[in-house]
Amino acid sequence: MATPEELWLKSRKKDIRPALNRAVGLGLFAGWLIIVQAWLLARVVSAVIIDHQHLGDVWGYLAAMLPIFALRFVLMRAAENVAFDAAAQVRRDLRQRLYDHLQALGPLWLTRQSSGDLANSIGVGIDALEAYYARYLPNMSLTALVPLSILVFVLPQDWISGLVLLGTAPLIPLFMILVGKGTETLNQQQWQLLARMSGRFLDSLQGLTTLKLFGVSRHEAQVVAALTEDYRIGTMKVLRVAFLSSVVLEFLSTISIAMVAVFIGFRLFYGEMQFFNGFFVLLLAPEFYLPLRNMGTFYHARMEAIGAAQNLLKLLDTPIPPHAQPTGGTQKLGASQEVHIRFDAVTVRYADDLAPALDAVSFAAPARGLTALVGASGAGKSTVLHALMAQVQPAQGRILVNDTPLTALDPADWLRHVAWVPQRPHVFEGSVRDNIALGQAPASQDAVEHAARNAQAHDFIAALPLGYDTPLGERGMGLSGGQVQRLALARALLKPAPLVLLDEATAQLDAHTQAQVGEAILQLARQRCVILAAHRLSTVLRADHVVVLDAGRVVEQGAPQALLAAGGAFAALVRAHEAPSAPFDEALA
Repeated sequence: MATPEELWLKSRKKDIRPALNRAVGLGLFAGWLIIVQAWLLARVVSAVIIDHQHLGDVWGYLAAMLPIFALRFVLMRAAENVAFDAAAQVRRDLRQRLYDHLQALGPLWLTRQSSGDLANSIGVGIDALEAYYARYLPNMSLTALVPLSILVFVLPQDWISGLVLLGTAPLIPLFMILVGKGTETLNQQQWQLLARMSGRFLDSLQGLTTLKLFGVSRHEAQVVAALTEDYRIGTMKVLRVAFLSSVVLEFLSTISIAMVAVFIGFRLFYGEMQFFNGFFVLLLAPEFYLPLRNMGTFYHARMEAIGAAQNLLKLLDTPIPPHAQPTGGTQKLGASQEVHIRFDAVTVRYADDLAPALDAVSFAAPARGLTALVGASGAGKSTVLHALMAQVQPAQGRILVNDTPLTALDPADWLRHVAWVPQRPHVFEGSVRDNIALGQAPASQDAVEHAARNAQAHDFIAALPLGYDTPLGERGMGLSGGQVQRLALARALLKPAPLVLLDEATAQLDAHTQAQVGEAILQLARQRCVILAAHRLSTVLRADHVVVLDAGRVVEQGAPQALLAAGGAFAALVRAHEAPSAPFDEALA
């Protein structure tokens, strides 16, 4: 009985069925040429050895064999290429499905997953399906068609040998299934071990500095070594079953060929059959069992694909959280249109059994001006920004963009109007210029430098070995956290987006640089709608509008000086920052 994983694998066949049929047809044609080749060889040997003819008499048969060899080679290569192209199409389509599904699940879901496990499923897991579609499926069809074709020619020549072939052929797959019983479970366990090992190893590499500083690097190495040893032991178990299957197949096919040879030999000895017929059948007997003997290798590819499919199915079957459901809007904003934002009693829930991340939040952000979101960690500031980027959907209430519900806007078009600086910006492998001009391909060098100067990044970029052409490693390797943050800020400043979202954009900067970047943010807010989520209050005090959040609720909002005079929640936050913050005192003055 087929497993759910194998049923899912087979369901992918419909997209590549024409290509698979072509691969099977080419392979079958090559199989027919084996019969012709065996007939020609049997005719030559019989004529020369039995009938005592000269080689010149059979020269036509010998000459015909050369193009047949070449054509068989061409057909087999063509069949492999067609099958591998079909498998590559499945891999491309599946990767696209996974990518789209991960996008639908949203970045908030991704942050709670093991990056190593995901990389293993999307990379190694999908690659493991190639052999299933490129080798297993075509050869399973050929395993039935080629022997059947050979049997059609063997039976008229020697019905006894035909009966031997017909009777022994089913034993090979039967014994293979019996020997390989339980291999599916072993393969699935192997993929689970590989996922755990990949995830743990990637986490260890990313946190190597922390592990060294806390003196637990050796312990972590022992954990990874133990996982590796478990994986090695599991791999040996799978290989043991695979090799045992191959031995059984080889043994049965060898015994069967020997039986055919013995029966033919005795009848030739007693003159009960002609040499040509016996030799022709004897040449075809190994070719009859060859597809069945190869079944062990192909069957192992099937087992490996089923093991990989388990993780892929689990990933594809992950339901999209209600807060991440796509809006499906179609309206578009003008290319240079300003935007003003209004939250109208917006409630966001990440799970039904948790308190809302935002609870009836209402505020407005003008088309030009700085709106600051303040509050303790977990108050809901980042959720407000995620909601504006359509990464989470409100359970209640509306987010209005120029009096149009955000859910009515086309998501891709809306994101073109948004620039974003997260708490932990991502730097991609490439040059400094490429990272600043991300998504802005026509950006000139002057525009890139202007954005970098406003983000207070030009000086450290100019000091790099190749300036703006300096290549950066993964995650900005070689740059400090503050430099990465300024690079991301320059990226946001360069993008001609009417809405700029800043999530703790100055959190990793020193006081002097923070003051300079804060000035650049204020200048930007005179031209665009800027919404800033911040813990530090030096820039907040010069904002146009302040929204104070606590446990997902708006407890206070208004101009900063008015809120200070009211002596409420905002004033309490200010007093909590007064003592340790000299720049803040200067800002108050």
